[in-house]
Amino acid sequence: MDEAVLSPLTQWESFYVIVGSSAGALTGLQFVVIALIAEAEAAVAVSSGMLEIRAFGTPTVVHFCAVLFISAVLSAPWHALSNAGLVLDACGAAGIVYAIMVIRHARRQTGYSPDAEDWFWYSALPLVGYASLLGAGILLKRHPTMSLFVIAATALLLMFVGIHNSWDTVTYVAVQRRKEQKTTKER
Repeated sequence: MDEAVLSPLTQWESFYVIVGSSAGALTGLQFVVIALIAEAEAAVAVSSGMLEIRAFGTPTVVHFCAVLFISAVLSAPWHALSNAGLVLDACGAAGIVYAIMVIRHARRQTGYSPDAEDWFWYSALPLVGYASLLGAGILLKRHPTMSLFVIAATALLLMFVGIHNSWDTVTYVAVQRRKEQKTTKER
């Protein structure tokens, strides 16, 4: 491998090992959270449709998986930065399309009324992240140092969005479950 290609990516190796491992672990944890939510909803008879899951649950797993994918891409032994850039471009473009689909699902679902904070965390920040990834992938070959920092910031952004949204989901379900139990006891 060309030393010029190896050098910028080698300097990021520890970062992507840590971030990628964290994203992988958080992805698994999100599966546990969804299973617990399904069990809680069955126990309390709270109905939730697929649109709510597509709008608020599945994107969290997708963001964690995107971080894992970014980490894997930048840990691979590329012979040219432009090749890694193309893969990151594809990931960024796919992420933008997916984020737009999530917005459509959030608008169509009727089980929950998102507020401004929800639109920010579930829609705006992921769009910014995937657009940044697309831009950084395009510029990776010409401006590797700057692009690698943007890609790292994007990976952290998507991971923090996933963490926030996981917490948001768990707390929402816990509060709703408590309300349902209180309503059931009052009857």
